[in-house]
Amino acid sequence: MALFYILLLFMIIAAIVAVETKNLLSSVICVGAIGFGGSLMFLFLRAPDIAITQIVVEVLGLIILIRATISRDVTFISGDREFFGMIVSVVIILVIFVAGVRVFDAMPQFGVPVFSHLPGTASEAYINRGLQDTGVTNLVTSVYLDYRAYDTLGEATVLFTAILGAMVILRDKSRKRLEESDA
Repeated sequence: MALFYILLLFMIIAAIVAVETKNLLSSVICVGAIGFGGSLMFLFLRAPDIAITQIVVEVLGLIILIRATISRDVTFISGDREFFGMIVSVVIILVIFVAGVRVFDAMPQFGVPVFSHLPGTASEAYINRGLQDTGVTNLVTSVYLDYRAYDTLGEATVLFTAILGAMVILRDKSRKRLEESDA
């Protein structure tokens, strides 16, 4: 649980750095660190499906933001970097690494269900009452389309929006340029 709070503190520090820094690219990288920290927190909370969605959205969001940032703010890395910035970067990388190792150590062995040892969990209710509640013999379908329909719709909407945004930002030619070349 202490690692959970360390990760939360790391996300707060990254948010402060993202707001206070003058360099746009550094700010975008800190926002990405916050998103990946959120993904690790979802893994701590035993929500791998939301963690995967967060990672996908975060990667697409970072691509869009870095593309927009590089076109506005051209920065060159020189040999003399700020010592404080380098230390903060190393600490952030170490915290993410340690958090990731701790998350994978806390996961059960492969093939062992997470909720098999806990009574009264949602998965137990799905298995015991799935056919009665939904009328569907396939339990995966009953969970996916009946019990968690709004969650599935929300995840699909977020993924669709992120992919659409990435395609809009990363396309080669805009309609305006095509119309200008025709005239």
